[in-house]
Amino acid sequence: MSITLGILRKKSRHGHMRDGGTQAVSAQVRSKGAALAGVEEANSHADRGPQVSLGEALGTFGLIGLLSFGGPAGQIATMHKVLVERKRWLDERTFLLALNFCTLLPGPEAMQLATYSGWRLLGVRGGLIAGMLFVLPGAIVIAALSLLYAVYGAMPSVTAAFLGIKAAVLAIVVEALLRIARRSLQDGTEWIIAASAFVAIYFFKAPFPLIVLVAGIAGFLRVSEARMQEAIAHPHTTAVPLGQTLRTFAIWLAVWILPLLAVGWAFGKDHVLAKLALFFSMLAAVTFGGAYAVLAYMAQDAVQLYGWLSPGEMLDGLGLAETTPGPLILVTEFVGFIAAYRHGGGNPVLYGFLGAFVTLWATFAPSFLWIFTGAPYIGQIAGLPRLAGALSAVTAAVVGVILNLSVWFALHVVFKEVPEVTAGPLRFSAPDFSSIDGTAAALAVTAGIALFKFRLGMVTTLAICAALSLAASFL
Repeated sequence: MSITLGILRKKSRHGHMRDGGTQAVSAQVRSKGAALAGVEEANSHADRGPQVSLGEALGTFGLIGLLSFGGPAGQIATMHKVLVERKRWLDERTFLLALNFCTLLPGPEAMQLATYSGWRLLGVRGGLIAGMLFVLPGAIVIAALSLLYAVYGAMPSVTAAFLGIKAAVLAIVVEALLRIARRSLQDGTEWIIAASAFVAIYFFKAPFPLIVLVAGIAGFLRVSEARMQEAIAHPHTTAVPLGQTLRTFAIWLAVWILPLLAVGWAFGKDHVLAKLALFFSMLAAVTFGGAYAVLAYMAQDAVQLYGWLSPGEMLDGLGLAETTPGPLILVTEFVGFIAAYRHGGGNPVLYGFLGAFVTLWATFAPSFLWIFTGAPYIGQIAGLPRLAGALSAVTAAVVGVILNLSVWFALHVVFKEVPEVTAGPLRFSAPDFSSIDGTAAALAVTAGIALFKFRLGMVTTLAICAALSLAASFL
């Protein structure tokens, strides 16, 4: 049980989270922790939850999708309140084990938790319903906002509003960094991992997947003796045939990959849609640590390699994703829309929506693969201490990656010119201090005060900074 609670506490630090949502989940876990210590493991795929009608599942998971603001902590707290407390469709033990499993997976963990919940209630059909309804409300809103941004983004008033949003996003990212660092780095080794990750990605441009891999291996090898003894004392088994697992994996791998291969065949491998399909499919396999952690890696290629967006536009997309329901990783949809809108070669609106759809498919289809293949094994997670150790190390590395993201954001928000400096093997961004943007710096400080001193919500802070930026532009 200590492993379960430990992983949940680490999970509550990933991504941009609101303290209220995190405390709500943590309080529930602490109050019931002792009672859960002797409970048996979650049942296998043959033992579903209570009988739930299709209509009731649609209504409940649709509501969760509409209320999925506040980052993973807020989203997980909402699901806990609805599915565990109000509906009693999942017991506490099952919910915690499922959350632990989703922590170990690449991709949006809250969406994967919703998918597992639907799978447990209604099988594959329920998983598809829950997962898609979690994503669709935000995806529809992001698509509409992306179109408006593509058409009107250059308007002075829109540009001014997004300057305020970017400044607020900077403060939000810094707040997430401080929260994660404060709660994630528990010993000297984890501080060393975090610092090494920052140095590797900021000064040496090391790819994020490599950083995750090295950190995970280090954590896997340094698992504590206490965790090993606890695993021996509480063994876990599963009766799922290997052939069934392989068959499920093959089916959902085909569901993910074949449509994207068709895109490459229809448009050619050099078309922007084919490049989006390949790039975001690769990204989907390495998005450990939430959207904030992967954004720096995504920005390196989307901005610097492909030239689909500018750094400022990437920040605008993150600001849009912050204000809408659904996973923050929906920022990838914005990138896909803008890239295809500009480089599709035909009707820009049509290609923009095609780019958004291809990006959504490449980003979220893998989550169904991970969940439907691994859900029957969720009961084993608490008995695999080396995976828990790997997760702790990855979490520490994510702190360093988010620090890199915070620096990257700060430089491109506060300064108008940020050239790249090369010194031997080192390659890093260094600002031109004469190009400082006083308005942006003042708005970033305002956002920090709103978040840290007055504890205003994320959406409120974004709205205030956008309004102040507009007012400043008129003045």
